[in-house]
Amino acid sequence: MTNCPPVGGWPRLQLFALDCPDPLELAAFYSRVTGFPVEPLGDFTADDVHWIELVVEGCSTLAFQKVEHYVTPTWPEGAIPQQAHLDFTVPDLDAGEAHVLLAGATKAAFQPGEDFRVYLDPVGHPFCLVKSN
Repeated sequence: MTNCPPVGGWPRLQLFALDCPDPLELAAFYSRVTGFPVEPLGDFTADDVHWIELVVEGCSTLAFQKVEHYVTPTWPEGAIPQQAHLDFTVPDLDAGEAHVLLAGATKAAFQPGEDFRVYLDPVGHPFCLVKSN
């Protein structure tokens, strides 16, 4: 794994949090996509989980935060537009697509480019696979 140290005195991204109705479910999806494990629950039960993260030593990670009245974003436009999205690089778009679809993603109907593809996670957050150089 690549070490992600801070550059000079600049802030370093610690994590990116996604709102969702079920943090464990969405964390499990992104664990399948990235291969990073979900942090252990310890003494908590699934009903107690309002925040959980993927375990990524030395680099930024993803976190998942429970929102009681979560509303799925619309993409590429609509009443509830996306506020942010994630990009993941892959050496082969077709292989990457097969991987994320198997993990539970849905390919977005609208595809605005040819060197990247847009998908939706199980609760509707858009994310992209970008062909690495």
